[in-house]
Amino acid sequence: MNTARLRHTTINTMFDGVYLALISNILLVVGCLPLMLLAFTTDATRSWPLYALAAPLCAPALCGVFAVMSAYSAGDPGGILRTFGHAWRASARPAMLWTAAAMAALVVLAVDARAAWGHRAGALTLPVLATLTLLTVATALLGLVTIAERPTAPLRDVARACAYLAVRRWYLTAASLLVLALLAQLFLARPAIALGLAAAPLLYVVWANSRFSLRAALDPPTTAPQTT
Repeated sequence: MNTARLRHTTINTMFDGVYLALISNILLVVGCLPLMLLAFTTDATRSWPLYALAAPLCAPALCGVFAVMSAYSAGDPGGILRTFGHAWRASARPAMLWTAAAMAALVVLAVDARAAWGHRAGALTLPVLATLTLLTVATALLGLVTIAERPTAPLRDVARACAYLAVRRWYLTAASLLVLALLAQLFLARPAIALGLAAAPLLYVVWANSRFSLRAALDPPTTAPQTT
């Protein structure tokens, strides 16, 4: 009896995970439609300013997917669509402002790197610019995970905490960036597989790493009741 019940629970968990992944992928594609249209109709090397402008519009969808993953991990029985919709509405403005600031910083860093390329000063400045670029991407990612759970948090505090934790938990940050790079490479090679199957599982790994890094900021310490 216990074995049959355990098997039934395992099968239900597997189906719930597959359903979560498929629905999350669909919601992510719909929420990132402006960026998807650019990816399939333009050359990224020539149209990168359009990508920089479209990226903030996709940020609420990513926050919504992160909120769905958070609810799933916490065992929240709420529906996926309801969780996604609530997170999208709550995080839309701060997520777009946050991502717009990150994209502006990345554009400035890219322009500086392009100007330094091929010059003697580039040997010193390019490694610094590359490090700042990775730190900006990592901070932006942690910020979106934070905004998904705390949409009313001041963005200045989010930036300060996420930049610090991205460096402190550098090994988790490096793992998340590698997973994002893998997803990007898969999207370039097999977009249907990347968007239809791989996006949600890989983003779950990114979310889990980021959420662990943010424990100190998002999970306030609990104090034991004092006894008299």
